[in-house]
Amino acid sequence: MSGAVPSRFRARLRGDEIVTGSFVNLGSPLVTEIMGIAGFDWLVLDLEHGAGDEHVLVSQLQALARTGNAALVRVEAIDPARIQHALDLGAAGVMVPRVRSAEEARVAVDCCRYSARRGVARYNRSWHWGLSPRTLADADAEVVCVVQIETVEALEEVDEIAAVDGVDVLFVGPSDLSHALGMQCAPDDPGLLARVAAVARAARDHAKCAGVLVGTLEQARAYRELGFTFIGCASDGGLLATHATAVAQDLRGLERSQAPSVEGAPS
Repeated sequence: MSGAVPSRFRARLRGDEIVTGSFVNLGSPLVTEIMGIAGFDWLVLDLEHGAGDEHVLVSQLQALARTGNAALVRVEAIDPARIQHALDLGAAGVMVPRVRSAEEARVAVDCCRYSARRGVARYNRSWHWGLSPRTLADADAEVVCVVQIETVEALEEVDEIAAVDGVDVLFVGPSDLSHALGMQCAPDDPGLLARVAAVARAARDHAKCAGVLVGTLEQARAYRELGFTFIGCASDGGLLATHATAVAQDLRGLERSQAPSVEGAPS
């Protein structure tokens, strides 16, 4: 794993470039490697809702090490120990769910920074077991902090959250946010898009990224049109389930098709 990879990725977020990704929920290092090879810019290894845990996480990070993919870890909450452990294992950054205010966003950022709350230890994977020549300031400059905008409180305070130094991505969780708003609609529902436009504006005004995870390419286009640049689609489990179902249906279609006639066979 090279410390330069996260650094380049964070720099990419500061431009106007579109970076695309997906979620990894199955907790399998082999599936994680396949997702990494597929060609996404980033992947989120999901410890909040996924089947994996910290015991599997290090193997997943190793599986992505040579793919050129930025490995982000979604932790379960604003928990300094969980955030620090993910970063010590070599994650390029963390995604923090249910951030409701600028103050909570500031705490999440502080947990990612040695200059704030992150404890110093150089004998772990992120420091190449003590062999990395990086400084603490180098490490702080590399780590990506993604905060999720998925509550009414966060949406109302999104401009203040975007203004927090060290927040890199304002990430919309359409399912949770639509539920919180009492809408329970598809990610590209016009009513929801009208509400999340504020996230794109706040990100633009404060030179941050607006991010989202959706289920289809059509939904992704809708968010891109709003100005979102950190765009994710589907997950490893979802992609497998969808494609496997399609293949199974196609095969059943063969069973229903008329068998070819054999010339000369009795009628």
